[in-house]
Amino acid sequence: MFAVMKKELKSYLLSPTGYVFIGIFLLLFSVFFYISIFSYQSMNFEYLFYNGATILTFVAPVLTMGMFAAERRSGTEQLLLTSPRGITSIVLGKLLAAAVVLLITEALTLMYFGILKYFGDPSLKVAFSTLLGFFLLSLAYLSFGMFASSLTENQIIAYFLTAGAFLLMWFLPDIEESLRIFSLISMFDKFPEGLITVSEVVTFVSFTILFILLTIIVLQRRKSVK
Repeated sequence: MFAVMKKELKSYLLSPTGYVFIGIFLLLFSVFFYISIFSYQSMNFEYLFYNGATILTFVAPVLTMGMFAAERRSGTEQLLLTSPRGITSIVLGKLLAAAVVLLITEALTLMYFGILKYFGDPSLKVAFSTLLGFFLLSLAYLSFGMFASSLTENQIIAYFLTAGAFLLMWFLPDIEESLRIFSLISMFDKFPEGLITVSEVVTFVSFTILFILLTIIVLQRRKSVK
């Protein structure tokens, strides 16, 4: 698993993919930071992550769209599936590599906390709960994106399938209030308020595990067919 993670992490950091994700996220995050400070006179670090969750909806698929789609398109998928490493190790390794890139990005957002700390007094406790919630939301997004990538050999299709699903989940509460429990962004909303509740944490973790398992099933089935 860690060998796969190391290989995938190198592919992110030695190719434009990882830098495109980090660059686009921080660029848009900086725009919202500027607007928040100068237009709304807000010094709340945690509120920035409401916008961060919106940004994540569109940039998270950049990390995941090629996880398996690129392997399938290039013809290396069969080598991957028949390698000595188990499918579970491969799936977890790829997910962990993407999670590390995301953690790097999240760590870089602390510079905005530092700026606000210099001029004001943002809550460290609330900042921690916000970053935790954002990481759990990100893992859920990455697991779904990985699953979408396992379904197709076209990275563009994988991107739009992932982003489209995120947007659908985003608007579920507007369609029917009872569907709010399926909206990941709605569940994230409590974390920037400094609330870490068991139900939201369990939901995020369960969602992530579900799509890890579905990805393994898809790959296992493809391996048995071939």
